[in-house]
Amino acid sequence: MAAAEAGGMGLTDLPGELLELILCSAVLSAADIGRVSCTCRRLREACQARGKVWRERFRLRWPSLLKYYSQTDNVNWLKEYKARHNAGLETRRIVASFSKRFFSEHVPCDGFSDIETLGCPGHFFEDELMSILNMEGRKCLTWKYYAKKILYFLRQQNILKNLKAYLEQPGDQLSFLEGAVLIDQYCNPLSDICLTSVQAQVDDITDKVRKVLRTKNPRHPSLAPKAGEVLIVSDVEFQRQVLDAVNCVLYEQLKYKGNEMDYYNSLNSFIHQVLIRRTGIPISLSVLYLTIARQLGVRLEPVNFPSHFLLRWCQGKEGSTDIFDYMYIDAFGKGKQLTVKECEYLIGHHVTEEFYGVVTSKEVLQRMVGNLLNLGKRESTDQSYQLLRDSLDLYLAMYPDNVQHLMLQARLYFHLGIWPEKVLDILQHVQALDPSQHGAVGYLVQHTLEHIDRRKEEVGPEVKHRSDEKHKDICFSIGLIMKHKRYGYNCVIYGWDPTCMMGQEWIRNMNVHSLPHGPHQPFYNVLVEDGSCRYAAQENLEYNLEPHEIPHPDIGRYFSEFTGTHYLANAELEIRYPEDLELSCATVQKIYSTVKE
Repeated sequence: MAAAEAGGMGLTDLPGELLELILCSAVLSAADIGRVSCTCRRLREACQARGKVWRERFRLRWPSLLKYYSQTDNVNWLKEYKARHNAGLETRRIVASFSKRFFSEHVPCDGFSDIETLGCPGHFFEDELMSILNMEGRKCLTWKYYAKKILYFLRQQNILKNLKAYLEQPGDQLSFLEGAVLIDQYCNPLSDICLTSVQAQVDDITDKVRKVLRTKNPRHPSLAPKAGEVLIVSDVEFQRQVLDAVNCVLYEQLKYKGNEMDYYNSLNSFIHQVLIRRTGIPISLSVLYLTIARQLGVRLEPVNFPSHFLLRWCQGKEGSTDIFDYMYIDAFGKGKQLTVKECEYLIGHHVTEEFYGVVTSKEVLQRMVGNLLNLGKRESTDQSYQLLRDSLDLYLAMYPDNVQHLMLQARLYFHLGIWPEKVLDILQHVQALDPSQHGAVGYLVQHTLEHIDRRKEEVGPEVKHRSDEKHKDICFSIGLIMKHKRYGYNCVIYGWDPTCMMGQEWIRNMNVHSLPHGPHQPFYNVLVEDGSCRYAAQENLEYNLEPHEIPHPDIGRYFSEFTGTHYLANAELEIRYPEDLELSCATVQKIYSTVKE
């Protein structure tokens, strides 16, 4: 520009392409473009709302959003920029409000109602949530905590809509792989999982199978399908060649295997993890195996065999009802082909013919979700409750009137002490479906109503002042990184009591009386690095001389920042422990000065 001015030229004298290139520069801000466009007609035309300059400004600011626009669309980029900017401001306002609204309880089902009524595209809101989650550093922990919860909810709602649309399709048009991906997405909504990516990985395996097949039989019909043709290989010998090639690629080249060592790991049920880790359980490996075989023209069918999911391959007349006309493929067992008798040897007992029959896509999904439900029941940590809750949601999306699972969902929410109004809705639905459940329903209704009444009587947060005489024995403060003397775990303090406030049964079960000071000493609420929450006696805790971040999912609920030595309480926790923040800082300085000495 300086050279242009020296030669007697101004910015407006430059060719349009060069002027546009300058205005698209990343060093200019949206405010700069706005000011430039107000100077004269030439620059106003260069910065027109539907032009390249504002499109580039939008791309530089929010690159991930361009996928929602077509190249042929006549988009008002200035309007879109303003809408996205305003959506960002509204998103941050909502996220900031969540801590005050829901600090003392789980975010209720209707807690997201203000999000659902936002007057902007959902992907604008999601994009801002992702920008919050991707903030660098150790600050804004509370914002990140609630942004994650909101994003989790929004994505699950969209996935449920997709699942219901999937289930409305004719059964013979349902893709087993798509169903597996939907389950995976719902249980892992914050992961980048999409059907296109998973299908591309399966296609890559299929291409490897074709290469092996080509070396065995260059004229095999699976190698030259016509465009748009649904490939069907009818000759049994040709089908056998395909299955041999699938086994060669999956189990010999790529080393896929059944996960016998860690069978009950939930990752075995998620198709994107099966592809990454190359291991799974019978049903997840069967979905992969069946998809590859069908893409090569071999129509395998799913068999809901007890204890061990199988595929069947017809050796006789197509559609035969004779179970002895089929070979049964064990994808968990490296694609081994089994007879009827060998299937019974596999599980150790005789089964009737009905268990050898083919099942629908919906029934395959039901079994996959059922496996996740059982895993959720097996675990006892807070994290596993999320798996149980997610799998119950999926099951009830498929079978909304299943009384057994509705009661399980009501009991789970009741046990966790969350969403009492939702519990009442579920119980009312159960009573209408099955009046014989009156006893169990009545018990839960009574205690849920009592819980709602107690919540109404609560009068704000309990404030604990360290200066009170009754708190004189408290040695540690909120936010300090501690180590348990006996068990060795690292943790951070997020609450304390002057004496043990748990009931006698807990005190007896935890053998508290064996401690020198028993229950008559301060006890601390701590978040532990393994993801658990514990209640620890003061004499069992000591300062951690090498403090580090505690990877606990609830850390942002209580703390806004990690300083490198300790955590800073967020606004809601400071209300409850107003004198602890300065004490934490002073304590840390004292610890380090002592260590240096």
